[in-house]
Amino acid sequence: MSSIPSTSSSVNGHSPHPNGSTSLSEVATEPTSFDTSVSSPSSSTYPTNGYSQVPYLRSHNEEIVSHLYHSGFQTGNYADTILHVHQHGYRLHAIILSRSPFLAHLMSTSPQTNGPRVIYVNLEREPEVTQEGFAIALGYLYSAISINLIRPENARAVLAAGCLLGGMDELCQYAYNVCRQSMSVETIGDWVDFIDALPSSTDGSTTPDLPSTSIFGQYAQRLRDDVFHFLVVTLPEVLDVQRTPQESSSGPSGRDILLQIFSRVPFEMFKSAVESPTFMIGSDQARFKFAKDAIELRKRGVARGLGAEETVVLAFGQGNFGGSAVHVTRKMRKRPLWKVNS
Repeated sequence: MSSIPSTSSSVNGHSPHPNGSTSLSEVATEPTSFDTSVSSPSSSTYPTNGYSQVPYLRSHNEEIVSHLYHSGFQTGNYADTILHVHQHGYRLHAIILSRSPFLAHLMSTSPQTNGPRVIYVNLEREPEVTQEGFAIALGYLYSAISINLIRPENARAVLAAGCLLGGMDELCQYAYNVCRQSMSVETIGDWVDFIDALPSSTDGSTTPDLPSTSIFGQYAQRLRDDVFHFLVVTLPEVLDVQRTPQESSSGPSGRDILLQIFSRVPFEMFKSAVESPTFMIGSDQARFKFAKDAIELRKRGVARGLGAEETVVLAFGQGNFGGSAVHVTRKMRKRPLWKVNS
């Protein structure tokens, strides 16, 4: 048998394979030094000797991750990279930052210096990425414990930062779920404003196959759908708008609160909600009456897009307005013409 050449290279004192691992081919072809006809000493025919193999210690990996997060991320010990964002500097480590495709690209394109590598993240055009959200996403590169810092107040910023940095599917999914769960009567106005500010998805002027220009990527459309579902299905149920208001009850009814919310909803969302048969407001006549009352509020200047006139039509029979009995239209008001006498 030929001996292994002594000139083979090694990494950190291990075999030539990365991280000291052994290839499957070597394990399979290694010759045995015993007769296969003889039963193994470990056969069940022999009594146990009272010892057992020490199980895999998961706590060891947990200790390493905890050390990376606290000593590496929180205190910046042995840092080789300085990251600047939002007038704040982070002492970090290139090998950890390379988990993010976005940061890996920045590091590969930033000029090298004799000292620590310095990279800058410009977020002037990404107002949704706050300093807190970005810090939580950075911490996630070191440890999943960073997820514990996500709250309804910062979940959207964490989702934006996670989508920007990339390679954080679990963090983004967790932050997205917190966003969806945070939708309520009190917060839906903010969510409507957020959806209204997002780039338009497929309004006929863009190609559906092209990726969204929003930093939220695939989550932009998912959040749109969640807000619409909350307005059309969840909110009417929570407010119990189909219940007849009692004369003795004090304060605005659920229907009044729903009207106030819909008086501020962008027109396209308002139109889609009112025309949807899934709108949990009651019969077609109830939807028609609700739309008329909402439009009356919107005419007072509360709604967006001043200078436009909105009307609602109730149609009877099938085949009207794409299957919906209620149809909302909008047209710009004509400017008055003034006659000038010479």
